[in-house]
Amino acid sequence: MNALQTFSNLLQQTAFVSMTWGNILMIFVAFIFLYLAIAKGFEPLLLVPIAFGMLLVNIYPDIMLEPEKSISGTGGLLWYFFHLDEWSILPSLIFMGVGAQTDFSPLIANPITFLLGAAAQFGIYSAYFMAIFMGFNGAAAAAISIIGGADGPTSIFLCNKLGQTSLLGPIAVAAYSYMSLVPIIQPPIMKALTTEEERKVKMPTLRPVSKLERILFPIVVTVVVCVLLPTTAPLVGMLMLGNLFKECGVVKQLTETASNAMMYIVVIMLGTSVGGATSAEAFLNVDTLKIVALGLIAFAFGTAAGVVIGKLMYVLSGKKINPLIGSAGVSAVPMAARVSQKVAAETDPTNFLLMQAMGPNVAGVIGTAVAAGTFMAVYGVK
Repeated sequence: MNALQTFSNLLQQTAFVSMTWGNILMIFVAFIFLYLAIAKGFEPLLLVPIAFGMLLVNIYPDIMLEPEKSISGTGGLLWYFFHLDEWSILPSLIFMGVGAQTDFSPLIANPITFLLGAAAQFGIYSAYFMAIFMGFNGAAAAAISIIGGADGPTSIFLCNKLGQTSLLGPIAVAAYSYMSLVPIIQPPIMKALTTEEERKVKMPTLRPVSKLERILFPIVVTVVVCVLLPTTAPLVGMLMLGNLFKECGVVKQLTETASNAMMYIVVIMLGTSVGGATSAEAFLNVDTLKIVALGLIAFAFGTAAGVVIGKLMYVLSGKKINPLIGSAGVSAVPMAARVSQKVAAETDPTNFLLMQAMGPNVAGVIGTAVAAGTFMAVYGVK
């Protein structure tokens, strides 16, 4: 074998031979995501693994290779991670970790904010009908519309349950991207729909919540929601189990594991596998553009609906409720609540809305899971 042939053989093994312009474009998108995560701090725990998975699959597509197509009979690394998404294991474990990290006291202390969490789901249902109008079938429309809840795990969960795995990459990336871009997308909508007087409203301090209330809350929510919509049990059940770990006070080791070590291991696998689903051939098509547009519309409509209902509550409460907390009804916890606080503080630096905004924020997590369960019931998924 001469030197030229050796060089030719080595060249054939590089990624340059099979790389397309689509792969190069997706690599560029991965770089943008890495920049937003690292330089701008937009949800780095999510965007860094997603972007790196996107980078890997567009350099080395076989990292998502199915075992049936492999000579050795073994699949690519991210294919196994991806299957944990398809089996709903990773999204459910993420919900357990979120529950172990979340304080539901603001919602328990002010249960009327459940209405704001429910109102923010309007974006999901509006996007559902728009998706059908744009040519998607009912199940695909439902899977796409859940992006409006700004809840990545629920989007992945529903997409798989409805058998729309071919759309998983665009849906998951759109959902996580909009979660990351909450500080950019929401403020203009919030300011456009509220007056300076409304944004200046200072809400009273929330009442103390007893330990008994905090323990009973996850149990009662699980029973009520899962009896009405049993298909939500993997999400709502794990969310509330994680919260029960936190609030019962007798399983500190489980709380620590669920909210830290397990949570971050799952985030790594889920993020890289979502990125791995964004190969150029799967991602670069007209449907992807429609999904990204519909996701943005759903998220914007959800934010607007929450603020509008917040304005109604402002009037009915005698100007005691700040409408800005309505925007926190989307599921991006706690980012959406922080944005409510930030916009309020821009109008009045002494206004502190964070705890009041956490009520609709955590209600939105439950609301999005309920919306997913409703779609599964409609399409006969058990």
